[in-house]
Amino acid sequence: MNPAYTDKVVGILLAAGRGRRFDPTGKQSKLLQSLPDGATVLGSAARNLSATLPVYVICRSGAPALAAQLAKQVNGCTLLQCDDADEGMAATLVYGLQQTAVAAGWVVALGDMPYVQVSTIKALTAALAQGADIAVPICRGRRGNPVAFSRHHLSRLLQLRGDQGARSLLQSFPVVEVEVDDVGVFQDIDTVADIPQSRAC
Repeated sequence: MNPAYTDKVVGILLAAGRGRRFDPTGKQSKLLQSLPDGATVLGSAARNLSATLPVYVICRSGAPALAAQLAKQVNGCTLLQCDDADEGMAATLVYGLQQTAVAAGWVVALGDMPYVQVSTIKALTAALAQGADIAVPICRGRRGNPVAFSRHHLSRLLQLRGDQGARSLLQSFPVVEVEVDDVGVFQDIDTVADIPQSRAC
């Protein structure tokens, strides 16, 4: 944990999923696929998040290819490896929170959502600064990702289990909806067809 981040909002980028819908064999990582601008899916997601916040990328243990790609494409990200990633998204999130527990808040983003605009990250961070305990982007009447949390919910977040992430908190506590003009809050990379002009890495 870097003490320089104490009392600041940090970004947690979840990148530990196996992506079986993209490639059932597990040979190709969807996070390492190239987008038309030359960046990888994960590199683009990390770049956009790190434009505003210090970022911790949480991957599964033994992911040298992810580390190498991030080092090439993004400056200032810290890669953390979660041994319990197969227990579900909540395990990955909890691990990231444990490593950044001194932060004032977190913007929790997904490694397979490369199109979220920097302005959306800034708007969510501003909502936390203005007193929101949970903030979500809303575009065209729909909620999307990432989701921002203040440390008010840290103890609850650390109790999460399974593969549902923090959805239960959004259903149980007040949420500030941040209006954005950013369809990237809905766009994830789930299958090969989701990548324009995709090519395997």
